Amino acid sequence: MDKTRASADHETRLQAPDTVTQTEAAIRSAWDRADFRLAATLLVDAYGSEILGFLAAWMDSRGRASEAFSMFMEDLWVGLPSFGWRCTARGWAYTLARNAARRHARNERRCRHEPLPNDTVSALIDRAHTRTAPYLNTAVKQRMLLLRQRLSPDDQSLLILRVNRQLPWTELAVVLSDDGLRASNPELAREAARLRKRFQFIKARLKKLARAEGLID
Repeated sequence: MDKTRASADHETRLQAPDTVTQTEAAIRSAWDRADFRLAATLLVDAYGSEILGFLAAWMDSRGRASEAFSMFMEDLWVGLPSFGWRCTARGWAYTLARNAARRHARNERRCRHEPLPNDTVSALIDRAHTRTAPYLNTAVKQRMLLLRQRLSPDDQSLLILRVNRQLPWTELAVVLSDDGLRASNPELAREAARLRKRFQFIKARLKKLARAEGLID
């Protein structure tokens, strides 16, 4: 196994499939009872650290990632009651995070984001920060980040969400499409097929970069 693949495999899989299924069921149960605070808490406890890690990897700055995460949490809190369950709560969270990162990038030059004065949102943000996975600080992670940062943000997102988060292709189509939550099933199927081809291209490019850096023979 080459070093690049070994490094990717070394990163902790934050949520095993069975755990995700149980978590999704618990979130949906709370949502069905209109207990949105509990649903948000369960979502943040399960996925908050990996969402924050996703933002940090994409944005190349802990400070910017933290601000985008605050925006993501506000969007989650406001949007949770109307969440239509077209995908898993995890997939929806990544969609919100990606949109928050893009919005932050557009607004970054104009003003610094300040979180809404909402005690619940602030508490949920604090929970996610305190539960951030230790692997985000490892040397292996930093080496992979440096290599991935040569890719476009969208390519980085696809690589992280497929390799490290193991999102299914259809869910990736929802997360990485601008209108994924409103797309029809045939549209999502076409987008999933496109993403598969793009993923193969990204892997080939990443391997070429790794070889140029002497990371693999």
